[in-house]
Amino acid sequence: MQLSVLDLAPIASGSDATTALRRVSELARHAEALGYHRFWLAEHHGLPSIASAAPEILIEHVASRTERIRVGSGGVMLPNHAPLAVAERYLTLEALHPGRIDLGVGRAAGTTPVTAHALRSADPQEYPQQLREVMAFARGHFPDTHPYAAIDVVPSGIPLPPMWLLGSSGGSAELAGRVGAGYAFAHHFSPTPAEPALRRYRESFVPSAHFPEPRVMLAVSVFCAETTAEAERLASATGLMFVRLRTGNPGPIPSPEEAAEHPLSALEKRFVQPILDLQVVGDPATVKGRLQAIADRTGADELMISTVMHDPEARLRSYQLVAEAFGTAERPGSERSTVV
Repeated sequence: MQLSVLDLAPIASGSDATTALRRVSELARHAEALGYHRFWLAEHHGLPSIASAAPEILIEHVASRTERIRVGSGGVMLPNHAPLAVAERYLTLEALHPGRIDLGVGRAAGTTPVTAHALRSADPQEYPQQLREVMAFARGHFPDTHPYAAIDVVPSGIPLPPMWLLGSSGGSAELAGRVGAGYAFAHHFSPTPAEPALRRYRESFVPSAHFPEPRVMLAVSVFCAETTAEAERLASATGLMFVRLRTGNPGPIPSPEEAAEHPLSALEKRFVQPILDLQVVGDPATVKGRLQAIADRTGADELMISTVMHDPEARLRSYQLVAEAFGTAERPGSERSTVV
């Protein structure tokens, strides 16, 4: 089982975005030493709890400070970006760090409607066409009669990094299969069962240069500690965080102490319970068992772990305990952490 990391650069209460961004490379180096396969950065805008608004900058920052781990976007929210710009950025990253870059793309804006308007976000219905344009720009596949065929995309002669399509409801599954991309399902926040989407992806899959066979990744929210009681304490603030987010009052990542001071009402608990039920919380043996069960049930090739908690040291320790439970930490230089 390959394990990877999804980082949102979480901003903890009492801290700030600058500190959160400086901790990104710390977590990346930690993950590399522990044998994690890849390290992805999310794209979110206008949230006081997430500092990862410019993943391409963070990808370069991380790739320059690590040696082996793959680094990529989880993902580029394509409506927010011109396809040519996406192609140029990721060809540049691939030229600087050959064989280590991933291009994950999603169809959502990753923010509120007013912020999406400020970003000049495109209609999500244009997503398939935008995706095809990214691929055509990078590969020079526009027909000779197309006006974009005259554009010289720089840097030239560089392959587009492996492309992954992100999904949370199955809407992108068939498209991911048709274009021969990998498919990453957002199990960490989507209560929608993954299995129907994964089946659609596999049934529609067309082999490509990077993916001769279908490849499925599941993002999973994990809180691991030496004891289940401690893991549950660390995860206890998640409910308050999501209540604030869903009620239009987002804030930094609360601490377990803050959560204890603001217990959720019965209505609030029912509101966020579907999200909380998705979390994998416990000691190393419990977490490993639950993660393996998820992988077995879905047939996932890889699990991408997202751990959003207030305490940065406990967060590092959580990733370490998971790696040790799966044995990757024992062999950080093995083929588990090399490029596929």
